[in-house]
Amino acid sequence: MQKYNIAVIGATGAVGLEMISVLEDLKIPVNKLIALASENSLGKTVDFKGEAINVAVLDENSFKAHDIDFALFAAGGSISEKFVPLATAEGIVVIDNSSHFRMQEDIPLVVPEVNKADIAQYKKHNIIANPNCSTIQMVMALKPLDLSFDIKRVTVSTYQSVSGAGNKGMEELLRQMQEVLSFQIGTSKKEVFQDVIATNIIPQIDVFFDNGFSKEELKMVGETRKIMNKSIAVAATCARVPVLRGHSEAVSIECANPVDALEAKELLEKAAGITVLDDLKELVYPMPFHASGEDETYVGRIRADLYDEKILHFWVVADNLRVGAATNAVRILKVLIEEFI
Repeated sequence: MQKYNIAVIGATGAVGLEMISVLEDLKIPVNKLIALASENSLGKTVDFKGEAINVAVLDENSFKAHDIDFALFAAGGSISEKFVPLATAEGIVVIDNSSHFRMQEDIPLVVPEVNKADIAQYKKHNIIANPNCSTIQMVMALKPLDLSFDIKRVTVSTYQSVSGAGNKGMEELLRQMQEVLSFQIGTSKKEVFQDVIATNIIPQIDVFFDNGFSKEELKMVGETRKIMNKSIAVAATCARVPVLRGHSEAVSIECANPVDALEAKELLEKAAGITVLDDLKELVYPMPFHASGEDETYVGRIRADLYDEKILHFWVVADNLRVGAATNAVRILKVLIEEFI
């Protein structure tokens, strides 16, 4: 089996570390792992297959200095904007986790379980975009339902964990929880979130636009339509909740065809990457605790609307660092290697 030299950019961040872990978990044929990060990570190592890999500093010469076949970017939009073109200029195929390239028309935006065939479009720019975390888990549940019920509209409310803001977001929540226990909540400086997150819910993720929707919410709108290749109407409300890891979503779909909750449950049970947890008598339903560290998208609370036979409601949970970022990126790489190279 051919093996490849794979670089992870942002290797010491929350998503970068998960990418390295998933490369091993999914048995990607890695010849050499190149870990790249900012100067702040100089002297650090990352573990891959029991070996400590020295982290190199990302700079303009990184992609010439290292023999790299594929690069997984997990370092933010400004880094991707500057360094992805330098990588592709060297013939490296990039899978980018930032939002920078997602809505560029001629760059594929991929969730393999939903639109695997779009990976073939990578050849135009040597770039494949990884969708937003909240979008990935939702479209994985939407796809099998759309094939049977023909979805026309999606209304979603997200309950997004602090790990969506990286390691610093998790550290801020833990610090504030310690303040709660010592009756000093709100005394420390708020560095990541615009308000106290411990014991609170913040109904804002990213900046607001004049139409009242946030950037995170509009990401879900545009990305869902692009991935599904369908003009679905999407309305999203995104909130940050005091959960360390794992995003939850309450989803309602309005369909062209009448929906049946039992049929929907059976369709989701057969879908790749999805585990249904839905037994109300035993109080079984998905929660972030189930998803943490896992590569499945969990769906439950599947129920028909009380008034409209064409509306279905359900609850979706996934680990945002894995399913919502690292696992999806590495799954793209796996399909790319096995079917498109």
